[in-house]
Amino acid sequence: MTDAEQMGFRALADPTRRNILQLLANSDMTIAEVAENFEMTRAAVKKHLTILDEGNLISVQVRGRSRLNTLNADGLKRIFDWFEYFDAFWDDRLNSLKTEIEKDIQ
Repeated sequence: MTDAEQMGFRALADPTRRNILQLLANSDMTIAEVAENFEMTRAAVKKHLTILDEGNLISVQVRGRSRLNTLNADGLKRIFDWFEYFDAFWDDRLNSLKTEIEKDIQ
């Protein structure tokens, strides 16, 4: 697993950051716009956004004095692909177990 993927998982570990990602899935937002949805300071929201950016789950574009936060679908896809591998792994294992159990029943 790459450092970027590890940072992505770290970012996803926090429920507030997962909620921020859901907000950004609907529209790009400034720090102030994100902060309006939470009972925390803008500084705390900025820290969450920084971790999401480090995890490559969002991108930040500077527009004048504002920073526009955008969901990064490519970063999310890498994490989804990692989970998909283990999802297939467990499907195979559980299907094998089911087959063995069904042999014993007959």
